[in-house]
Amino acid sequence: MATLPNPLPTLATSGLDLPPGSLVDATLDGPWPEPLLWYADGPAAPRDWPALRAAGRRLGLLPVLVTGGHRDQWPEDWDLCPDGTTYPGDHDAEEVLAGYWADYAADELGDGAAEPGHGEEGKESEESGPGSWPGLAPAPVPAREAPEDPDTVAAGLAGVIAAGADDALGGARIALVPARRSADIPAAIGWSGPMNHEGDVARLCAVLRSWEDRYDARVVALGFDTMIVSVGRPPATTEEARALAAEHYAFCPDNIDQSPPYDLDVYAEKAILNQEAWSFWWD
Repeated sequence: MATLPNPLPTLATSGLDLPPGSLVDATLDGPWPEPLLWYADGPAAPRDWPALRAAGRRLGLLPVLVTGGHRDQWPEDWDLCPDGTTYPGDHDAEEVLAGYWADYAADELGDGAAEPGHGEEGKESEESGPGSWPGLAPAPVPAREAPEDPDTVAAGLAGVIAAGADDALGGARIALVPARRSADIPAAIGWSGPMNHEGDVARLCAVLRSWEDRYDARVVALGFDTMIVSVGRPPATTEEARALAAEHYAFCPDNIDQSPPYDLDVYAEKAILNQEAWSFWWD
């Protein structure tokens, strides 16, 4: 995978004001030649995210919160697989999602699979019909007021998580990853959280890149098999949310198949509409 020069080994002399922490080079196939990430030894404070983002940018490092979850699994135990991870820019988000949709939606959603479609006035072609991939959702209509800076939204969500508002994320720690953009963080460390859904997380990162472009999304937190994304420009209408629900289903079917609600329209209104945080979990 194409990566930035790795500044992690020189953190001690980088000038960054870091709390005590650890470098992670453990992978499923043994130690990686260079550290994949640095993470703090203790829980994050709400101020850590904006401070480290500002300081780390000059080195090519981006912050992310990492959490051990209820099973206390930290990055050393995440079965990281950088050797099997490609480059996100080599994949097309729509092709990736359409493939997942074909694999999962027809069986799980049946004839209702195409209900969140947003093609040209519902027009059907030879490729369309019940269960067909409805295509990428259009970007939300711009709001009249200036949108909030997406990095500020990400910092706010990181602060809420660090404050321990969610018991499942209590004790989350700040980490730094060498990555060009937030969407690439999972690929940069070879994260294997969605392994039962996708063996090459770079393909999911291609979708995250598309969400960055359309929704000002940022990867804020990673666990063993969980991801939380901040959303600077979420869908603001039911139609926009329902259009995006198909992408969420293709990206992470377990969100709908194994967690109520089990209906895309309900999911759209509860988990997407005006929501500045999206959560994903893979079985």
